[in-house]
Amino acid sequence: MAVALMSIGEKRVVKGVRGKDEVIRHLEDMGFVAGAVVECVADTPGGKILLVKGVRVALDTGLASKIMVA
Repeated sequence: MAVALMSIGEKRVVKGVRGKDEVIRHLEDMGFVAGAVVECVADTPGGKILLVKGVRVALDTGLASKIMVA
């Protein structure tokens, strides 16, 4: 399941990131690494606001769809 499909308040564990090397590196630098817990804080028309490793991160739907969670 992709992060883009998460509901507000839902917590999931990152399983991996898809995309080009530079996109993967960028998302991993923000904390979206395998095993990290992600919580959906808000759902906006443009994407999601997520809590990962104690930091709030806003991602558009395109990037949020590249992060796979379980």
